[in-house]
Amino acid sequence: MSDDTPSPVMRRIRSFVLREGRMTPAQQRAFDDHWARFGLEYQGQPRDLDTTFGRQAPRVLEIGFGNGEALAWASEHDQARDYLGVEVHGPGVGRLMIALAARDASNVRIYKHDAVEVLEREIPAGSLSEVRIWFPDPWHKKRHNKRRLIQPDFISMLATRMARGGLLHLATDWQDYADHMLEVMEAAPAWTNRLGPRAVAPRPDWRIETHFERRGLKLGHGVWDFLYDAN
Repeated sequence: MSDDTPSPVMRRIRSFVLREGRMTPAQQRAFDDHWARFGLEYQGQPRDLDTTFGRQAPRVLEIGFGNGEALAWASEHDQARDYLGVEVHGPGVGRLMIALAARDASNVRIYKHDAVEVLEREIPAGSLSEVRIWFPDPWHKKRHNKRRLIQPDFISMLATRMARGGLLHLATDWQDYADHMLEVMEAAPAWTNRLGPRAVAPRPDWRIETHFERRGLKLGHGVWDFLYDAN
């Protein structure tokens, strides 16, 4: 969905807490050696993605890629498309760059920045073929629900960055957040559930089962996937 109207004004409630943790020496070396190649510095203005990647191709954005396991796998097995990853935690960014450098990847670029600001200011309208938001922080305490990333204003803004028919793939292992996602998405006029109203999708082949997810399944957690097309 592409238009020339201004994006909705987003409330400045962050959906993450920045707990950096300690980077390993290898992760720090990845920043020293590979950031210039894979990293994108936030500039606050629309970015020419064809110039960034050196080609024209469909673009996939993953928000909050964690340790980068899924993004590394997807970009390696789907080299016809370019991948943008956004993550605020340094150790995960470093770990992903190690994996990308090991295979000499050319179709991935990374922001270490707030995803909402990246989408608002740097991603051009109509430029994304797919957005993946997998296992975002559920902010499970009721008083913290307002911090959840999936909110009406965010979803409305995100739709303007999608190519028509572009896919939004959500996944969570927290049932209350799954219910919240359905409530927000089913009420959003810019999006249509690919499998029918309120439908939950089986895990698609392109979303690998990560270490984090396997651990949750062993603990008895459920997992919910949702696929929505931009109108």
